[in-house]
Amino acid sequence: MSVLTAPAAPAIPKSSGPVCSLQRSGSLWQLGIEAQELTTAIGQLAEQLEADDEAARSQALGELEAALLAEEGNKAALAAKADATCWVIEHLRGQASYRQQQARRLNELSRSDASRADALEDSLVLVLTRLQPKATRFSFPNHELSSRKSQAVEIEDEDALPPEWLALKTTSQPDKAAIKEALKAGHLIPGAQLISRRSWRIH
Repeated sequence: MSVLTAPAAPAIPKSSGPVCSLQRSGSLWQLGIEAQELTTAIGQLAEQLEADDEAARSQALGELEAALLAEEGNKAALAAKADATCWVIEHLRGQASYRQQQARRLNELSRSDASRADALEDSLVLVLTRLQPKATRFSFPNHELSSRKSQAVEIEDEDALPPEWLALKTTSQPDKAAIKEALKAGHLIPGAQLISRRSWRIH
């Protein structure tokens, strides 16, 4: 009966020195590959125990014991590495959840701040324009409040608009761009009128 030779795997020491020479600092993938190699080697060494040659069986037994010890060390290292990886995953997911909560909170604060700024600006403009109704610009020591005139279409009754003034989409809606140009040209369109607005900006 031929004697099988154990594969040359660095994870299986063949000397009487310290067993389990695996690199414990290896990556999770490396430890997994070494675990597979050890499992294969142990299976092959177990088959050698059936050899007729007493010396071969003795050698296989010694190498098998070393391989089993190496496998035990590999399992411990793999478990430790997997546990550490789980901690990192848990940490990252917790951090992601926290940042999502922070993003929502900051988004709410942003909307609140913007709303308060708009309300305060409206109040400022209201007071100033009541004092100087014809003014279009206000200058202060550190800021300037300017305005520009624009026109926008206000749809009073969308159902009253003739079909040609409706932009065809999945759902119909007024074609404000076309209506605006027509109203500026002097056309009368039922259900729509051209109004003038003034927007303000702080510099």
